[in-house]
Amino acid sequence: MKGEAVNVEISIDAAGPLAPDLCPVRPLLDRMADKWSLLVIARLAEASGNRLRFSKLMRAVGGISQRMLTTTLRNLERDGLVTRDVFAEVPPRVEYELTERGKSFLIPVRTLIGWLEANWPDIQRSRELYDQND
Repeated sequence: MKGEAVNVEISIDAAGPLAPDLCPVRPLLDRMADKWSLLVIARLAEASGNRLRFSKLMRAVGGISQRMLTTTLRNLERDGLVTRDVFAEVPPRVEYELTERGKSFLIPVRTLIGWLEANWPDIQRSRELYDQND
């Protein structure tokens, strides 16, 4: 497929071709493409039972603040990708788990990662060529 033109039909005009800001899935696309959501989902997917305590998830993600992890998890919970379980213990225990929807989201993510890995050498070369001409 290298060097060949690829014709792919993509429909992203749910709100009409001239109204990208009105696209109903745009906020979800923005969230999934943010700095932390994919990483949080990936760490939950790697965990035993797709489930982690908040503190372990924070360590697993690395570099994320407590506030940002809380915000990211709330958004993912709101979208139905994770569930939050609070246990009445001292100290309180909170665990997060991928839902079936969250697990199904891993399918296109793995496809995207496969595409990135397959095309990474060519992308690096393109960047080098671009930087040489810049």
